[in-house]
Amino acid sequence: MEESLEYLDRPLSRSDVDAIPGSVVVDFGTSWCSHCQAAQPAIATAMAAHRQVRRIKIEDGKGRLLGRSFGVKLWPTLIFLRDGKEVARLVRPREARIIEQALAQIDGVI
Repeated sequence: MEESLEYLDRPLSRSDVDAIPGSVVVDFGTSWCSHCQAAQPAIATAMAAHRQVRRIKIEDGKGRLLGRSFGVKLWPTLIFLRDGKEVARLVRPREARIIEQALAQIDGVI
């Protein structure tokens, strides 16, 4: 599945995200966030083994309701969903191994 390197800045509703079938990682952050930039290599490494998992990068910030609905306070925050239900959450992950463990919970591939 092709994935954008940029954060999606158009609004998605919580119901839009909850309705996505299958395995999804919602990545909240911004392109200018140093923590988000630092996490990208680990996220990319972990995601490479889980190509069937969809990753949606959502630009977050003041006035962004989707991030608030998930209780996002720090970036990046990765929300791991299976058929619209949160299975795992990582805040400021730095190691691919930790991300892999969360991916395995929604993907079933180890």
